[in-house]
Amino acid sequence: MNDRIRVRTAKFRIGQVVRHRLFPFRGVIFDVDPEFANTEEWYNAIPEEVRPRKDQPFYHLLAENADAYYVAYVSEQNLVPDLSGEPVEHPKVAELFGKLENGRYEPRRFYMN
Repeated sequence: MNDRIRVRTAKFRIGQVVRHRLFPFRGVIFDVDPEFANTEEWYNAIPEEVRPRKDQPFYHLLAENADAYYVAYVSEQNLVPDLSGEPVEHPKVAELFGKLENGRYEPRRFYMN
């Protein structure tokens, strides 16, 4: 029996601006989980007909829509690159990222003393 571990490479990168494939929001990626790492309660709250697979990268976004700023947790299959070139207005973006260039924010460097 072959016990090889399947390693997936994340399609999107930290700092990249993306939008949701189905819902009207966009955001900047600030963290990536190689596979689903949230609660079962959260997962089961997603309607079954649009519930994503767990065996794929999930992204943490500083997200925005027409009404609010928030943090979103989104599967890779539900994200597409945002090609608008527009900055993400979420108030936490400036804390984590520098300038926006070619659809991607430059991550700020943090140093520990």
